[in-house]
Amino acid sequence: MNLPPKVTDRAFSRLADIGAGDEGRALRVAVEGGGCSGFQYEIKLDAPGKDDLVLEGQGQKVVVDSISLPFLAGATIDFTEELIGARFVIDNPNASSSCGCGTSFSM
Repeated sequence: MNLPPKVTDRAFSRLADIGAGDEGRALRVAVEGGGCSGFQYEIKLDAPGKDDLVLEGQGQKVVVDSISLPFLAGATIDFTEELIGARFVIDNPNASSSCGCGTSFSM
């Protein structure tokens, strides 16, 4: 059994700051083919679907579809604020390599 992804308090807090849950929306984290390393993350606000794994905290939700879930086993979904900008980031132990943009990886 693979461990589900974890969501940091900082990520849930950011979702609360932007009022995602108040609008009935969740942060969707998906994995799709493409990008410079073979797979890429798609991160967007979306309505939860019936097949989604729902991770909840601070009244907010992060959702992962069943196809993306194996690629995100044991990953950590976080929010970071750096000089280059603020963004949601994924620390994925399954990725054997990733590219500089931080949204693409290979396994």
